Amino acid sequence: MAISKQLLVFFSLVFFNLSFSWAAPDPTYQSLLQCLSEIIPSPNVSAVIVSNNNPSFASILESRIHNARFNRTSTLKPTIIITPSDESHVSAAVICSQKVGFQLKIRSGGHDYEALSYTSDKPFFLLDMYNLRDVSIDIPDESAWVQTGATLGELYYHIWEKSNVHGFPAGVCPTVGVGGHIGSAGYGTMIRKYGLTTDYVIDAKIVDVNGKILDRKAMGEDLFWAIRGAGGANFGVVTAYKIKLVKVPEKVTVFRVERFLDNNGTEVAFKWQTVGATTDPNLFTRMLLQPNTKDKQKTVKVTVMGLYLGDINGLLTLLNKDFPELRLNKENCTEMPWIDSVIWWANFDLGTPPNVLLDRNNKDTKFVKRKSDYVQTPIPRDGLESLWQKMVQNEKVGLTCNSYGGKMDEIDPKETAFPHRKGNLYKIQYSINWDDPSNEADIKYTTQAKTVHEFMTQFVSKNPRRAYLNYRDIDIGSAKTWSYEEGKVYGESYFAENFDRLVDVKTAVDPNNFFRNEQSIPPRSTKMA
Repeated sequence: MAISKQLLVFFSLVFFNLSFSWAAPDPTYQSLLQCLSEIIPSPNVSAVIVSNNNPSFASILESRIHNARFNRTSTLKPTIIITPSDESHVSAAVICSQKVGFQLKIRSGGHDYEALSYTSDKPFFLLDMYNLRDVSIDIPDESAWVQTGATLGELYYHIWEKSNVHGFPAGVCPTVGVGGHIGSAGYGTMIRKYGLTTDYVIDAKIVDVNGKILDRKAMGEDLFWAIRGAGGANFGVVTAYKIKLVKVPEKVTVFRVERFLDNNGTEVAFKWQTVGATTDPNLFTRMLLQPNTKDKQKTVKVTVMGLYLGDINGLLTLLNKDFPELRLNKENCTEMPWIDSVIWWANFDLGTPPNVLLDRNNKDTKFVKRKSDYVQTPIPRDGLESLWQKMVQNEKVGLTCNSYGGKMDEIDPKETAFPHRKGNLYKIQYSINWDDPSNEADIKYTTQAKTVHEFMTQFVSKNPRRAYLNYRDIDIGSAKTWSYEEGKVYGESYFAENFDRLVDVKTAVDPNNFFRNEQSIPPRSTKMA
């Protein structure tokens, strides 16, 4: 049957309109592009923004996602990723995101365990700092400027290029972004000798809510105090830190000792709790508690590993006196340059060249959950025995215990925004990883983490129960309206007595709460941009 001329015209118009709608540029993208073009004097502004229909969008987004739980089909992705390569681009992004009416999330390395820096339940733009990664080392001044999109590995590598007797007291994972790590306190294997990563920030550059680029003098001491330990993304976009380097010996010593419960594991764990925090500050130790199977029996493996800023003989003399239960011997120890100890702590083989620290690729993304605690009184032996039983029942949850004391006991908790210092023996990270993408697995394994964490309530800090911001944990609480009362729930866990001062700083610099996430510092008023 012939189709009438009128129907042909009708179908032609429908097809034309559909084709136009498919080809039509996204109005949000166009509005952002126009705004950025008015501020950034460059013909290539479009190269800075990547819409979610761009072929490169998925690879840019996923290359810095380190928790597969937040890379599901159901996860709300950013509408646009902004990839600045200059501070002026950051300034423009802050101004234009507000003008277009979108929330702006800020990501550096992507190790954010709850993905609050790159996910949301409402449409948002992602400011990915990946291209802002310059590292400038000044050995005569023993300082460096490092942009917040750099990784710790890149920072360590560039220090090593210039000196074999300088280092920086930061974390052991080389792909962690400088921005989140330093801003939220940061720590590493030199914490007992030198303190926190953020203690070595001597200047910074931040883009405020008005798009102004401020250094320490321009931002003022209150804001400079806040961005050292409370996360810069609460208050603006930190683009760079000036850091003070520290001295390291030409040779340091690392070691690793494993014990099971049937080979004095409980005695080692019990004694470590006090020795780790009271021994020579040149020694940092980490105790790993891991469910395991030995001779077909479920048990717990106790591993003590450490970094000593000195030689093997000095370490053996020290630990044979302070910690004979460990039975450390020369075969457990290896002397090496400090940069090689960085590589060793990152779980690379001995002899791996330092350029491995420049590898930013995300090769093996797991589904993960993390929680944290602080311990101020040693867990008694019978308490450890009950913990072993709980770990065997929840057989994927491990505990990583990091020794405190030393320099951490000397710094006032109000000196920076990070308060968890004197009086803590060690910090615990609860870890669980899995590969199964199903919702059932997610519920099962996150429940295991919560179960062990809840069991530990009797042994850890109280009123408030304290937590570490860089081990982000949404179970502590989250903001829906960003009221003071909501923020106080998680804010006092992360910041203790410093929370109210942080609220005052937030109110002064970002009263309309443009810079926010589900666990951010609220202003006194909850009116939002």
